Amino acid sequence: MQRSVTEVIAESRELSGSSASKKLRRSGKVPGIVYGSDEKPILIQLDHNQISLALDVESFHSSILELKIGKSKEKVLLRDYQMHPFKRQVNHIDFQRVDEKKRIHTNVPLHFIGEENSPAVKMAGGLISHILNDVEISCLPKDLPSFIEIDLSDLEIGNSLHISQLSFPGGVEPVLHGQDDPVVVTAIKPKGVAAEDEQASDTEETDSPPAEGTDGNATGTGESEASSG
Repeated sequence: MQRSVTEVIAESRELSGSSASKKLRRSGKVPGIVYGSDEKPILIQLDHNQISLALDVESFHSSILELKIGKSKEKVLLRDYQMHPFKRQVNHIDFQRVDEKKRIHTNVPLHFIGEENSPAVKMAGGLISHILNDVEISCLPKDLPSFIEIDLSDLEIGNSLHISQLSFPGGVEPVLHGQDDPVVVTAIKPKGVAAEDEQASDTEETDSPPAEGTDGNATGTGESEASSG
């Protein structure tokens, strides 16, 4: 479940501000910053093509990265990045230093398996609605998983899977921010099937025989025969 460290190469920069950043972008660079661990923030610049390609890789967003700035190396997490409103251009990127002895909070993706073979889909023709696609966790850097795998092969129609039912690796805990137990996925019936079931239920109620003694004519006949006797 753990991933290898990804290397990111950067250079330090001295100039800041919008004019300096625009000049960097025109030269094929991305302005960025490294902060955290009670150390002074460092302004950096990175190759745009390298960062643009890295951002397409899922694990890059939640991996422990090894950032090389000149001859120095630092362990960091990607914390934020800004894209151009309508161009494929990375405008800025932020990295946070990682302390190996301190727990980190970050989001990791959820990977779902067994969906097609679940009773909800295979037997009931249901749909799996993914409420969450990632989850925030807390762990030491050495315990950071690349993703959380969720097996849906036993999920039945009408049932849901909650955060408390997920299997987290050792040392990894979910961060709920006051929420009781968020739903991760739920198995629902397609609209057509749900409507047919509701219609069938209404028909069963309509076709049910009346309870004994509730037929007005039968009661009246009984009273008449008793009177004539």
